[in-house]
Amino acid sequence: MQWDWQAVTWGAVALLLFAAEALAPGAFMLWLGIAAAVVFVMVLAMPGLSVLVQITAFVILSFVSIQVYRTWFRGRGHERQSDRPDLNRRGQQLVGWVGPLERAIVDGRGRVKIGDAFYDVAGPDMPVGTVVRVVFIDGMTLRVEPAHG
Repeated sequence: MQWDWQAVTWGAVALLLFAAEALAPGAFMLWLGIAAAVVFVMVLAMPGLSVLVQITAFVILSFVSIQVYRTWFRGRGHERQSDRPDLNRRGQQLVGWVGPLERAIVDGRGRVKIGDAFYDVAGPDMPVGTVVRVVFIDGMTLRVEPAHG
């Protein structure tokens, strides 16, 4: 039996790309592996295909398969809304927090303690102990206003 080394090479490339996807999932190598598998089948079906045609087919199929992924699969994942959109945005989680001033706001600057952390606050001048509400985040400073009611 005569081995078609070009077909074997494309089959090996496809398997290596699938293995790379399994080791480092991200759905990118999968699509390149599919392109290599298609070229493998092309080489088996059409013996004598030049190496230039094979490589060109692989590049084109890789591009097309990645575009299919981006359009049909990855795009659909972005439609889902998170039930915790501020999970990794600590400052945004503090908006709405209500508690007492740890240090009076003098000349627009003061401090609050939330949990075990101290935060600089900005707002109208108020004495220590005044209950304030965080209304938004300005960089690393919490903007507060008096919490009425």
